[in-house]
Amino acid sequence: MNYIKTYAYTHTPIKFDFQQTIDRFFVEEIPLYPPTGKGNYLYLKIKKSDMSTWKLVTVLAKATGLEERDIGYAGLKDKNATTIQYISLPKRYEQELNKNLTTEKIEILERSYHKSPIKIGHLKGNRFEIVLNDINEKDAKFLNTIAKKMQVDGIPNYYGYQRFGEDSRSYLQGKEIAHSGKRLKGSKEKLLVSAYQSYLYNRWLTLRVKLSTTINTNSINDASQKLEYPVELVKVLKKQPQLFKLFIGDVLMDYPYGKSKLLKDMMSESLLFKQGKISPTGLLSGDNAQRAVSDAYHLEEEFDDKELNSLKGDRRFAWIWPKDVETRYNINNKKLIINFYLPKGSYATTFLEEIGKFSLK
Repeated sequence: MNYIKTYAYTHTPIKFDFQQTIDRFFVEEIPLYPPTGKGNYLYLKIKKSDMSTWKLVTVLAKATGLEERDIGYAGLKDKNATTIQYISLPKRYEQELNKNLTTEKIEILERSYHKSPIKIGHLKGNRFEIVLNDINEKDAKFLNTIAKKMQVDGIPNYYGYQRFGEDSRSYLQGKEIAHSGKRLKGSKEKLLVSAYQSYLYNRWLTLRVKLSTTINTNSINDASQKLEYPVELVKVLKKQPQLFKLFIGDVLMDYPYGKSKLLKDMMSESLLFKQGKISPTGLLSGDNAQRAVSDAYHLEEEFDDKELNSLKGDRRFAWIWPKDVETRYNINNKKLIINFYLPKGSYATTFLEEIGKFSLK
């Protein structure tokens, strides 16, 4: 990708070995609501390894005779991991499932029923357990300290490298498709165009983090010169207590979910942001997307592709807070296990990259 991601924290980089494999990367989906136990839809809590969500849906469709579109899921999970996620399908196909599902890569942990199917986005977030190798004792202690600090102060909500394909350039195909003006064909084209949406968002977020870091780490006068901003504006921005600086016209949302509103009073909104009650959002270009206004849109406009109308536009939290962070270190084999929770749509790898301050790709 033709931009360099900016990290929000300024600590010394931490060395560790990361590989996303089925025995070192574990994720469990946290559903938005529990099934009631009654209804026409079967809810399955499934543990799988070495299998993407799309492959899982294909396997379940083959076993039941259902169309893939009739199988519900809340989010996509990677192939190179051991994952637990929830799947729904019409209850009347349960017998076919019992008879024909034979693969050892899938284990059904729980079954229940509900009145409606699972849809994309129907989850609160995900719990992760990740094994890091080749980390010395000093760095392990430092990693724990930094990760706990990020739990309090938050992190930038970048899209992870997984979003952009094996060569990290799928967004280029997405851009071409988006600019063709044609109607999207199938899930693959939608995924490519959404990768282009994500690329534009990541570039915007990189700019905003870089601006914020410049203000946080320099004197008012030096930051003013580097950014070519008026001294009075830098003074106001520097007074904000949080790492990520807000601008007039930013689109804010109640965190972790809620209504959006435009920033009008910088200091009062900054205090709510510092407390984790609201968070600024970044643009996902597309049809009917809500745009920032004023100063914030001036920073957003470069990354707003108005030709991208084939997908619905949206806003994405620019800043998130990891929760339930715990680490366990084994001095004998230099392995560290880190557990944490992230809200839906966020990437564990971006959290680890912010800690380590290097790309995991």
